[in-house]
Amino acid sequence: MIIFDLRCENGHKFDGWFKDRDAFAEQKSQKLVVCPICNSYNVDIIPSSIVIRSKEAKPAGKDKGISLLQALRALNQYIDKNFEDVGDRFTEVALKIHFGEEEKRNIKGKTTPQEEETLKKEGVQFVKIPVPKLDS
Repeated sequence: MIIFDLRCENGHKFDGWFKDRDAFAEQKSQKLVVCPICNSYNVDIIPSSIVIRSKEAKPAGKDKGISLLQALRALNQYIDKNFEDVGDRFTEVALKIHFGEEEKRNIKGKTTPQEEETLKKEGVQFVKIPVPKLDS
C-alpha cells in the first residue's frame, strides 16, 4: 500500500491508501475518492516528503490482494456489524456520548455540514466515510 497526500479543490488536505498511482486514478475516475471534509470529488495527489519502504516487501506481481469492490463490501459489512445506526440523530447521540450522558459505543448516521461544524467545535472525534451503494 502507498499512502498519498491528497488535496481537494477547496484546499482540504488528507491522505489516502492505494495500491499504486494507477489505483488512485481508477478510483478517482469512478468518483470513489472524496474529500472527507467537503465531499468534493475534485481531488489530486500532492507532493509528499516521506517515503518508507520495507526491506521485506514482496516482489511485484506475486500478491494480487483483493479487489476494490471486495474491500468496499468488507468495509460495509464491518460497519453494519459493529456500529449502531442512529440515523439523523447522529449529532445528538455523538454529543451525549462525548459529554458522558450516554455509554461509549460505535455509532453511525447522517449529519449536515452545520452539524459537522458543531461536532468539530465541541471536540467530538468522528470520521466521515462515504458509503456507496453496492449491487449484490
